[in-house]
Amino acid sequence: MVTLLLDQTQLEVVLSPIERAASFHRDNLRIPRDTITKVQLTDDAWTWLRGVPNPGTHIPGVLAAGSWKAAGSVDFVLIRRRRPSVVIDLDADDDYRRLIFTTRHGLALTQALRLDVSAEPADVEEIVATAPTPVAKGSKRPVIRPRPA
Repeated sequence: MVTLLLDQTQLEVVLSPIERAASFHRDNLRIPRDTITKVQLTDDAWTWLRGVPNPGTHIPGVLAAGSWKAAGSVDFVLIRRRRPSVVIDLDADDDYRRLIFTTRHGLALTQALRLDVSAEPADVEEIVATAPTPVAKGSKRPVIRPRPA
């Protein structure tokens, strides 16, 4: 499972040694925040897979890892089985057009991207857990009382 670190300027996807070996990727992914255009959560990341691994590892239904090339674009993929995943569309990134990876922190990522964060990288789970909870004015739920018969 990848670790997601976020600061004011970039999203860092920290890969374990096994994930690095499977994806043929030596370093962590560092994505500038201003290149992120859309973040989507999905229960089946396999439907988002396009192209062929180059270089990468592909065991259908079990593991897809590495760079996937398709019709003029390159995606970074790290999918394990049928687990919750996140799809991040990028614009004007030097390396990738899309990131697709399995993580249970997808919801925390979407929430953390909306917050002002510190200059130091922090785990997205910690960012969301320590963020102040916004309270909307007049957010009291209406009381529903039965009408007399």
